Amino acid sequence: MSMNLPNKITLFRILMIPVFAVLFFVEFEGHTLAAACVFALACMTDFIDGYIARKNNLVTAFGKFLDPIADKMIVACALIAICITPPYVAPQNVFAISVAVCTMIILMRELMISGFRTVAANKGVVLPADMIGKIKTWVQMSAIFALIPVPDFANWNHIAALVFYYAGFGGLVAATLLTLISGAHYLIKNREVLKD
Repeated sequence: MSMNLPNKITLFRILMIPVFAVLFFVEFEGHTLAAACVFALACMTDFIDGYIARKNNLVTAFGKFLDPIADKMIVACALIAICITPPYVAPQNVFAISVAVCTMIILMRELMISGFRTVAANKGVVLPADMIGKIKTWVQMSAIFALIPVPDFANWNHIAALVFYYAGFGGLVAATLLTLISGAHYLIKNREVLKD
């Protein structure tokens, strides 16, 4: 295992998850906005570690393994947090069911791809994320970033809350569609892994 700078940044992103959780669930003025800022910082480190790794030729098998897992962890935790928090600006049952369905689809895809990568690893093959998967990740992160602070905005400015809610919700639906497309593309592109 190589603990170069990009890998350390990736580990830092994982360590930010409990910070995000505390900020999101411990109620105080602006707590969900603070959680959104932490989430945004975690997302930015995803770009930073990849950029440093490519620019300085520090790409490692461990980094290829850990980076997508870190992305999945922060996205999964944020989606679950959003699922159990009323938005206060939309019909709660509709929101809860819709976000839960999107979350289920996203997590099922990630579990499937993780299992696929395990099979590949057993054959000595490391499968990095492809471009469609990266676009999907950024759409997901943008949508989640918009949805996280909606409860605070609902207390401060109803119009801002609606803007963030509908932008985030629309982005989450788009991310879910990209999740299905990218998952199918990834499996088809690397189908040789499943051949005996």
